[in-house]
Amino acid sequence: MKSPKMVPATEFKAHCLALLEEVRQTRQPLLVTRHGKPVAEVSPYMPRDTEQANPLKGSILFEGDVISPLKEKWDSAP
Repeated sequence: MKSPKMVPATEFKAHCLALLEEVRQTRQPLLVTRHGKPVAEVSPYMPRDTEQANPLKGSILFEGDVISPLKEKWDSAP
């Protein structure tokens, strides 16, 4: 994976709208730095679909009441 483009905070402030447009078009994140250290990352928006938002949805089966005692008698003698 390509490392994100790094931009000083002062440059980000001066060219914010153009940099946001660049992120949108290139789909590549932008790392905003202050004194050479990362402080924020601007990432392209990616809509979450319902499957990705809840990957386990629909994967569990309901088997009824599994907590209450059974009505059957079990012979536990050897």
